[in-house]
Amino acid sequence: MDTVVALRSALADPDGAVVRTEPDVLDAARTDKSGWTAPGGPVAVVEARTVEHVQATLRTCSALGVPVVPRGAGTGLAGGANGTAGTVVLSVARMDRIVSVSTEDEYAVVEPGVLNGDLNGAVAELGLRFAPDPASAAIASVGGNIATNAGGLRCVKYGVTREAVLGLDVVLADGRLVSTGHRTVKGVTGLDLTALLVGSEGTLGVIVGATVRLVPVPAGESATLAAVYPDVERAASAAALVVTDVARPSTVELLDRAALEGIAAYLGPQVVTETLGSTVADGVFLLVEWDGPGAAEAALAAVPGLQAAGGTVRLAGSTAERDRLLTIRRSFHPAMEARGRVLIEDVAVPRSRLAEMFARVEAIGVEYGIAIPTVAHAGDGNLHPNFVFEGDEVPPHVWDAADAMFRAAIELGGTLTGEHGVGVLKRRWIADELGDDVLELQRGIRRVFDPAGILNPGKVF
Repeated sequence: MDTVVALRSALADPDGAVVRTEPDVLDAARTDKSGWTAPGGPVAVVEARTVEHVQATLRTCSALGVPVVPRGAGTGLAGGANGTAGTVVLSVARMDRIVSVSTEDEYAVVEPGVLNGDLNGAVAELGLRFAPDPASAAIASVGGNIATNAGGLRCVKYGVTREAVLGLDVVLADGRLVSTGHRTVKGVTGLDLTALLVGSEGTLGVIVGATVRLVPVPAGESATLAAVYPDVERAASAAALVVTDVARPSTVELLDRAALEGIAAYLGPQVVTETLGSTVADGVFLLVEWDGPGAAEAALAAVPGLQAAGGTVRLAGSTAERDRLLTIRRSFHPAMEARGRVLIEDVAVPRSRLAEMFARVEAIGVEYGIAIPTVAHAGDGNLHPNFVFEGDEVPPHVWDAADAMFRAAIELGGTLTGEHGVGVLKRRWIADELGDDVLELQRGIRRVFDPAGILNPGKVF
């Protein structure tokens, strides 16, 4: 039976309001924020509104042997939710309800399409927040955060998405609905399938609901320091020093010289100079922030150490000044996109090797004749080197440079991806990090969840 006909019958959608086949809709589902566009295209995009839509889609595609690509807001950076040739893209972006919030037990029950910013906006008046804070929080969905185990600026203190997920509702490849996890503070019954599903990139099931942990909004004002260093080695050393302090910061971000130059070109050199109290030519920018009671005292106590490491340090004197500092950090990716197409990478190394990894990235740029502006969640050892290029395809020499960078991260005891996921763009290197035995164990787990292999084929594994 024709896939589109079968889906419209199963979803009671004769007019195509849910099962979309318009060329522009299909084309949009081929790409994401990574810049990678699938060479083929999906046969349909199902814009699910309910759990029943998801179940009916998976039952139908399972019976027909048609591959399914789960998709959220489309803000991924690894090609993990791109509709490839002959697939059905199952979008849960329209499943965007906040079902309930418990202030007593500090959790929210949400559908996967809820945006981070919308969730935090809804619970802020209750004195709570969803701690994960990806730079794309305004446009990224909670379901997508969970699928990739996303991180963000606050991870150094609050952890990544996995630490904020209590339970999941998931539709398996054959259409069965299962629930994992708990709504209690503790829960160790059986294997932790919730943690397994977080970061599985749509290869084990389709997330249709999540119970996520909320935390109290810290009392008082945040305290933010900006430090400018002459080189990345001293900035990285300062970052490693401050993150191990008793008063743990909530944010530690590092932008190298090339990144700062790109931001200055985007925002205007005067804006950056006035905000940092230093010219772009002076070096490398380290942003450190504390929240909660005692934030100002912790920031002031950190100043001598940051200065001893070679930095020129200033404390944000107002909320407006803090916002301007954060704007510089959050402008990195828009600044790169203003230059052309961007391959945004995501490697992580132990914090003690951060300066070495920056040096390796710089050397790789020299070897391949390309600038690689880099920003890092320095408190986590998580670097985001960016490759800017022209045209629709990533040039071979850029992939060669990326290959060298991935291998360098692994050599330094690190990982291919700290928060973006493997998707399509990193799958060729996954065995280098995991090894053959662990990779085969993971493939075996996938077969348990999806014996026919219809979920997100060609991604991750």
